[in-house]
Amino acid sequence: MEWVLGLLSWTLSRARWPLGLSEQGAARWPLGLSEQGAARRPRIMEEKALEVYDLIRTIRDPEKPNTLEELEVVTESCVKVQKINEDDYLVIIRFTPTVPHCSLATLIGLCLRVKLQRCLPFKHKLEIYISEGTHSTEEDINKQINDKERVAAAMENPNLREIVEQCVLEPD
Repeated sequence: MEWVLGLLSWTLSRARWPLGLSEQGAARWPLGLSEQGAARRPRIMEEKALEVYDLIRTIRDPEKPNTLEELEVVTESCVKVQKINEDDYLVIIRFTPTVPHCSLATLIGLCLRVKLQRCLPFKHKLEIYISEGTHSTEEDINKQINDKERVAAAMENPNLREIVEQCVLEPD
């Protein structure tokens, strides 16, 4: 009898494994996803992060004729995407100013925000930060570029809007 119970237990454990169930019968994968679905999730997030990077890498620096990619202000590794729910994503960007006292870091953050708000093809929440330890006033700038009211007020200034438009304009 003990041998039959052992065989039955072994058989049930094998039957649950392909279904993504643990020995307690609970799903092993988040939100009931299959193992294949769970493995696909990071790949989808990487694809979304590359999509974001492709949009921001061509933004022009406000005072140099180079792109943010050429100046290494943004890199592929500075973009992270996380799924919030079924339709929404959290996009986090950590950019690195060229010098620790860069006076245009806030403007660069504004350009990143404007370009992504206009061009991202999926619903998102956007957080933009200066990479930790790369700017003398990073906390203040992080607050400014993530404050919707300050961003809206900045874009109402015609001179500032003109600069942002020139920076986010796609190259020919």
